[in-house]
Amino acid sequence: MRFLWWLAKGQWRTLLGGMAFGIVWMSCQAVMPAVIGRAIDRGVSDKDGSVLLAYAGVMLAIGLLQAFTGIMRHRFAVTNWLTTAYRTVQLTGRHAVHLGGTLPRKVSTGEVVAIGNTDISHLGQVMDVSARFSGAIVSFVLVAVILLQTSTTLGLVVLLGVPGLMLLIGPLLSPLQRRSAAQRQLMGELSNTASDIVGGLRVLRGIGGEQVFHDRYRRESQATRRAGVEVARVQSVLDALQVFLPGVFVVVVVWLGARYAVAGRISPGELVAFYGYAAFLMIPLRTATEYANKVIRARVSAQRVCRLLALEPDVEEPVEPAAAPPEGSVLADARSGLRVRPGAITAVVSEPADESAELADRLGLCAPEPDDDVTLGGVPLTALPRADVRRRIVVSDTAATLFSGRLGDRLDTTGAGGARLEQALATASADDILDALPDRLDAVVSERGRSFSGGQRQRLVLARVLTGDPEVLVLVEPTSAVDAHTEARIAARLRAHRAGRTTVVTTSSPLMLDAVDEVAFLRDGVVVATGTHTDLLRDVPAYRTVVTRETEVPA
Repeated sequence: MRFLWWLAKGQWRTLLGGMAFGIVWMSCQAVMPAVIGRAIDRGVSDKDGSVLLAYAGVMLAIGLLQAFTGIMRHRFAVTNWLTTAYRTVQLTGRHAVHLGGTLPRKVSTGEVVAIGNTDISHLGQVMDVSARFSGAIVSFVLVAVILLQTSTTLGLVVLLGVPGLMLLIGPLLSPLQRRSAAQRQLMGELSNTASDIVGGLRVLRGIGGEQVFHDRYRRESQATRRAGVEVARVQSVLDALQVFLPGVFVVVVVWLGARYAVAGRISPGELVAFYGYAAFLMIPLRTATEYANKVIRARVSAQRVCRLLALEPDVEEPVEPAAAPPEGSVLADARSGLRVRPGAITAVVSEPADESAELADRLGLCAPEPDDDVTLGGVPLTALPRADVRRRIVVSDTAATLFSGRLGDRLDTTGAGGARLEQALATASADDILDALPDRLDAVVSERGRSFSGGQRQRLVLARVLTGDPEVLVLVEPTSAVDAHTEARIAARLRAHRAGRTTVVTTSSPLMLDAVDEVAFLRDGVVVATGTHTDLLRDVPAYRTVVTRETEVPA
């Protein structure tokens, strides 16, 4: 509820504007029966044409005012809906960027997607209905006052009956909230499963796993459907009561009014007015129950958003940041014993390959549990501001993807300019990709770059990170999806492109290893040998086994 209140405070002007127009709009409807009743009593019954004409003019003015305020109320309602929805999107988007690599480790992709698909709608709807709800409250009080002046009994029926109807509906709201929360959880899990399937569809087809994941998705979707049915059962009862209870209430008010008219206690015009009030009261009643319903759904959605916003990055900002080391400082990892020579290209080889990938994450302060083992110029990375580390050390792994949008904008993320981008594309051997696109850099990238093959995406991701030209660049298997000829070109061009800049490459490709300045060989997470590719092939049998895929012969 505090999050909903925070959203409301952020757009209080448009909320108040919508409420003001909502109050006038519904008040116009509330007073119309009174005007009609008086027109009947003083104009029709008394056969006074001038009075009837005057009341007709009053009704026309009220109708025009109601039409104008109704239009403005709707405009403010749409504005409030959109403002709430897109503020939530911006807020969660910024926090996702702030979390960085922490996000996928702590929350599923489907959970984040569901916020943008479903939750923003529920949050927006509660702001939308607020204008009508405020109008419903004021108009209810207005009608009750008018009825009390005409008949104390009927006025008390309205004043006591409407809250009583709300109390009858109240017991349904708690089960609705519980079932909505359960359905929301299943929807997030289903979206995550769908994202995994779509993202790995080629791999699934390659290993024949389509049917397994199809069955899994079918089970989860049926569970989500059943949860939706449970929500719909409570919702259907609530919707039915929103019609039935006000309808019964209208019948009671009309019956009492008719008896008073027969007894001569009220005039024919007042009877018509009572019927009009009874019919009108269905609007504020249904609006009130609608508001309660949407507040419940919005609370469930707000809980999911707050759960995401409560996540903290794995890397905490230091309380007292250390002085930044000068450019060209040594990057070292005490745990593995790796020391990266400034201005050189260093390759890391390991068996299994996961060890070098974990080392790459530590070098870029992207590990789930960062420590003080990795230093830059003798200063632990954890002691430096996180923004400085991200600016100076960039890790590009095999999971890096392309966002949708114009290709040139997706590659030149730092605004470096055309010359640096062209050089990066040439180094990544991505010229042929541009040649195949009619619009070249103006081409639109599909979501996650799925219009490109795996090798094309890998080369474009490499070009993107090279365009940024960071002080230290850590590349994880940058050529694993390209052919040998392309890999040889990339290896040769990378050396010239990164001349004077520190580069770390995790790879076991001989073509890439032969082009680097130094190779560090990891075993059990520790550097056991360093040297050139040729020297390690000659002197370290275990290294030769990993690189050439030979069977190691015991000495």
